[in-house]
Amino acid sequence: MSVLKRFRSAAWIAIVIAALPCFAGEVAILKNGFSIRHERHEVVGDVTRLYTSVDGSSFVDVPTAQVDHFEAVPDLPSPVPSPASSRLAVSGPTASYATVRASGSRMFPAAPAPNITEVVKDASGRYQLDPDLVDSVIKAESGFNVRAVSPKGAQGLMQLMPGTASQLGVPNAFDPRANVDGGTKYLRELLERYNFDLVKAMAAYNAGPQRVQKFGGVPPYYETRAYVARIVRDFNQKKLAQQKASAKRNTATAADAKKRISNPKNASKKTEQPKTTSLKN
Repeated sequence: MSVLKRFRSAAWIAIVIAALPCFAGEVAILKNGFSIRHERHEVVGDVTRLYTSVDGSSFVDVPTAQVDHFEAVPDLPSPVPSPASSRLAVSGPTASYATVRASGSRMFPAAPAPNITEVVKDASGRYQLDPDLVDSVIKAESGFNVRAVSPKGAQGLMQLMPGTASQLGVPNAFDPRANVDGGTKYLRELLERYNFDLVKAMAAYNAGPQRVQKFGGVPPYYETRAYVARIVRDFNQKKLAQQKASAKRNTATAADAKKRISNPKNASKKTEQPKTTSLKN
């Protein structure tokens, strides 16, 4: 069962159980420098499942090889359900593209596709973030549609609200370079604010920092929890695919080297000595 289906089946249960006491949690410190705050974890095959809610309805799967260690954290106050928690809405600085599609909101005609890969690479280098993470955020936010507009008014590839775009110095949110630059800058600010806790940073990007502060972590909103899980899952899949590709190349290189050693080519052929002619008197 996919994470998204599990969220859907547990949506109403999560609202009822949200008022239960919160257990002492822990933080998973990943080898890529990110950290994920969660309630408990368990190893499932090659992945470690991090449960981000007390009732187990929300979780993210991280390749076990990517986990460096775990640290205990102090108890956090229990989330108190708000009237907005039962609505599929985004009240923070952004709104995901998935919400746009679900609501049937109109979309502006897409402009000629720019080189998004180069745009992401440039912005990621400028703010020292993994381009794969920025790419995963864009995928979840707008589906790479530079003209995407959410019902709340968030615009462009990284779905910036007009006010947020103005604060970030983005004059035109539909300009791919300006939008990704502003969104990546904002993402970097959130990661620093939450000590590089990826889950909290993505929850704040979706629902707003004020709600992360209010609930002491990921707000109990179905849309936000699904959003965070979607990005973490996509980011981890990219990293896992890169590791497999790298391992495959290394294996092929080693096999080729072994073959050359066991079947050396006769590279040093004997050079034919030129014949000398003696002159007779």
